[in-house]
Amino acid sequence: MNFEIRDVIVVNEGEQFLGSVFIEDGLITKITRSPHPLHKKNQEERLFLLPGIIDDHVHMREPGLTHKADMDTETRAAAAGGVTTVLDMPNVSPQTTTLPLLEERYKIAAQKCHVNYGFFLGATNENLQEICNVDIHRVPGIKLFMGSSTGNMLVDKEEALRDIFRLCPTLLMTHCEDTSRINQRMAEAKLLYGDDPDVIHHPEIRDAEACFRSTELAVRLAKETGARLHVAHLTTARELELFSPNNKQITAEACVAHLLFTDKDYATLGTRIKCNPAIKSVQDRQALRQALTDGRIAVIGTDHAPHLLSEKEGGCSKAASGMPIVQFSLPAMLSLVDEGVLPIERMVELMCHNPAKLFGIEKRGFIREGYYADLVLLRPNSPWQVKKDIIQSRCGWSPLEGKTFRWQVERTYVNGQLVWNGKQINPNVLGKPAF
Repeated sequence: MNFEIRDVIVVNEGEQFLGSVFIEDGLITKITRSPHPLHKKNQEERLFLLPGIIDDHVHMREPGLTHKADMDTETRAAAAGGVTTVLDMPNVSPQTTTLPLLEERYKIAAQKCHVNYGFFLGATNENLQEICNVDIHRVPGIKLFMGSSTGNMLVDKEEALRDIFRLCPTLLMTHCEDTSRINQRMAEAKLLYGDDPDVIHHPEIRDAEACFRSTELAVRLAKETGARLHVAHLTTARELELFSPNNKQITAEACVAHLLFTDKDYATLGTRIKCNPAIKSVQDRQALRQALTDGRIAVIGTDHAPHLLSEKEGGCSKAASGMPIVQFSLPAMLSLVDEGVLPIERMVELMCHNPAKLFGIEKRGFIREGYYADLVLLRPNSPWQVKKDIIQSRCGWSPLEGKTFRWQVERTYVNGQLVWNGKQINPNVLGKPAF
């Protein structure tokens, strides 16, 4: 399909300009600039064109957990939110800890994903050989749980941990929470509050100290071994002190939920915002927001993790951790742009350019001639409310229900195909492997 997107405000590579983009056979073939300068009236009336969002951290739940989500439903949600590439985590059932299981997930995705996709191989205490044999051009990286995992994906043996850092041939993406600290704090909370403490105690159990201990260990091991480290979902001001601006070897991700919510929101949203690591204090959120523009945060992801609402019942012990958010991550971040937290150009860098560079995703993440036409068209000044009937995720709820956003995702293109027209998904559009 050949077409053009004319007279829009293009946001790309640190600038905005009025222009047009031409697409042929799924690729961007030409970008033209208008001779007219941008001014406030342009920005109020025109549509904005961004590279499609690359979400480096999602859980589509397939195979094995498809009662709450699968590759079809969650990539519908992604496309509706302007997300054109998702990188999926290995804690499904069976867990993606072998190369044959990794290939099986790519086969499923080819039939079901409406956006582009990639899959992490998961680390265990015993699968070092699989890690060493992985085709580094086939995966975004290795996912390493240094805390907070079920089954055999918690790597808690020091020798295994050090060997993985020393021998891993590609990027290591870590979940950093100290399990012994969490277990101790949970035992203390149960003595005080009963077997299932109220969710308001979640950030006390999975506290800043648990995060800092584990992240400090990961950063130290990376420095000692030279490993390429990407720490997922930072939540605390103290952890940020471990990172230096624009360091290419050791990078960090912030997740949308930790940039939106604080521990004060447990009072109204309860377990809907229960996630691991826990949402922390107002001061921690402020530190994360500041780090978006000082170079210490390299990527914004979602940790999109759908559960049924019935699985979210209970408190710190019983309620499942995680929330669906991929459909609304771009409008939510644009609300922070409107609040002056970060410029829109920097948001595009964190959600499009940097993920492509960090994970080696070729010909995506930028609006460039010769690149795939993964694009999102946005209408500003078009208020709308998150309601249950627009939610695409199978779980059928969002922690953002009732929230009003100002930016509307008008269209989403994946490889030059219109997958979202502002109202519905084209189910015939399928994405491609990102690797």
